[in-house]
Formats: sequence, structure tokens, C-alpha cells
Amino acid sequence: MLLKTANWLNHLEYDWVSPLWAPTFRRLAASFRLIRYDGRGNGLSDREVADISFSGFESDLDAVTASIDLPRFSLLGISQGAATAIAYAVRHPGRVERLILYGGYAQGRNRRGSPEEAAASQAFLTILRQGWGDEHSAFMRAFSSIYLPSGSSEQIGWIAELQRRTTTADAAARIRGACDDIDVTALLAKVKAPTLVLHARRDNVVPLDQGRLIASRIPNARFVSLESENHVPLPGGRPGRRCWPRSRPSWRWAEKRNLASPDGPHVVRWDWAVAPFKGAGDDGAPSPDGPAVRAGVRHP
Repeated sequence: MLLKTANWLNHLEYDWVSPLWAPTFRRLAASFRLIRYDGRGNGLSDREVADISFSGFESDLDAVTASIDLPRFSLLGISQGAATAIAYAVRHPGRVERLILYGGYAQGRNRRGSPEEAAASQAFLTILRQGWGDEHSAFMRAFSSIYLPSGSSEQIGWIAELQRRTTTADAAARIRGACDDIDVTALLAKVKAPTLVLHARRDNVVPLDQGRLIASRIPNARFVSLESENHVPLPGGRPGRRCWPRSRPSWRWAEKRNLASPDGPHVVRWDWAVAPFKGAGDDGAPSPDGPAVRAGVRHP
């Protein structure tokens, strides 16, 4: 089983038809029992949440894993989801079979000891608030040039649509600010699980040095650099295809639960439809069997 931690801008339903994410998730769901969830502040989870912080991100993951019926599973962390996966693997070494970290960082922009990085954080938040969800905005073009430097105008439209569907500009800025304060460097040496670290060589969002830092400090981690400048793995990106680990074919089942979160009053709302993505076409439409898993975290 493969559990993907939440990252900035997820939407459990729309991701299955989004040209940005659907090809990757369909590929993973064809070989894994894949579990995904929307973290607090975006997607199908509550948008207005008092606590937007790294500890909150950890609580969301804890709430999901508390419901999983298998003793061990693999974790996939993309972007800031890598730090959440690392922290969980250290807290629960007996449950994590392996880690796959893509485009991740151990230190957010405010924790890298660089005034330039801290200034870039504030500039990015300004751009984010001004052009959110507007594909015709000059701010959106600046935003997309960071995430997808080689992106076409059509792909910029994909990002704008994802933004509109996923969260508000204010919530996105709060999440982004929390990400900039992440620091899990002290945890890296404590990771016991076999770890694969993947990073685009010319990633403009997260520098390659952050991927190297993670791989160099996690014992026996494997580091793979990809010939790309995009933070998001785009459809047709063959260099990354060989990097995903292999596993047994996923098995099918369906279930619905309401579960209390380990950290107190939060409630996890699940809407499961677990199955391989058989029958999905190249147009990005989901299979009639539904997505591999849909789960949402709600907060009071």
C-alpha cells in the first residue's frame, strides 16, 4: 500500500481529471493500493481552519494512518509532503516500510539561513495573493514560471484551474507561510526506512541542494536527480517513470467510516472507492470504478 501525504494544492476529486496530477496518480493506482487525502485548508477539507501549521499537517496524517488496517505501508511525500512523511517515519518507524520523497525539502525558505530566501518567501506570497486563479494575470504568469518554467499557456491554465478549485488565496498563503517555517533537519538521521529521494535538477521552487541534504543525512538513502526544471511532474515526463518503486498490484475494496482524530476534536471524513484505475483513458478521465481512494480531513 502507498499513502501519499498531502501537499500544497490537492483536491481529491479534481486531481483525478486534472492534466497536472491525473497521469501520475493513475500510474500509481495501477500498481498500488493508493491512499490520498486533502490536508487542512484545501480541497475537500475545511478551508477555514484555525491551526495552519506543520504540527497541524502532522495531525492530519496521524488521523488518516490511525484508520489504516495494515500494520505497514509506504509513504510518498511530494514537496512539503516530504517533511510530513519524514516526521511520521521517525515517530512511527514500525509502520513505514519505505519512503519516496519527490521535490521535497527539510528546511522551508525561512529556515535556510539566507536573507535572500526569506525575501523570496515574502515576494512569492505577494504574487500568490494578487494573481490567484486568474490565468490572464501577469502575477499568474510569474507564479507559473516558477513552478513550470517550460509550461505552455495551456498548462498555465491548468494551474489556474487547480487554484480556483482547491482553495482561496488567503488560505493558500497561510499554508505556504507554514511551509516556509518547516525544519526537519534534526529528524533526518533518525529515519530507519529505506528512502528514495527524487529531485529535478533545475527546480525553481525547491533547490536541488534541499534534495541532496535530505538524501545525505538519511542513512542509506538513494538520490536520483531528474533532467527537468519543473517542480510538478508533468505528463509525458519519462525521466521520472523509472523512479517510482514497484509493488504488488493493488486489491479492491470499499468502505466508509467516520473516525475521531488522535489529536482531539478533529473528525476524519472518509469516502472510499479503492480500486486499480482500469479502463482509464489517455484523456485523463477517471475509470468508471472511481479513484483509488478519496479521503477528506474535516476540522471544527
